[in-house]
Amino acid sequence: MIIAVDFDGTIVENRYPYIGNEKPFAIETLKLLARDHHQLILWTCREGRLLQEAVEWCRQRGLEFYAVNCNYPEETPAGNPTYSRKLNVDVFIDDSGLCPLPDWGTIYQMITHRPALLQSQSHCFHNCRALR
Repeated sequence: MIIAVDFDGTIVENRYPYIGNEKPFAIETLKLLARDHHQLILWTCREGRLLQEAVEWCRQRGLEFYAVNCNYPEETPAGNPTYSRKLNVDVFIDDSGLCPLPDWGTIYQMITHRPALLQSQSHCFHNCRALR
């Protein structure tokens, strides 16, 4: 599975442009997903130096991404008439979705046990309705 993961507010507490504290079990869960042969793409609004800081922060903790802000490592907009910043992934893990981001243990279970993903989506929508 190809999984896009946001950085600020998802892997770490949102303190942009600074790097917040790690969300509990985020790095360990992502390393487990990579070990399980999922392709992880870091998908963040960070650019330039701030992006490099986030990538290095993850690298120092043993987390490497298949790609960063693109579908595959060699993808660039230069000279590519079909380039799109929209990712072609199976799952986005992001704190700014419709429903609150579950804890990382739940995220791992949702991804590794696909039927649970469908159940959790209905649970998510139930929780969203309850917030109205």
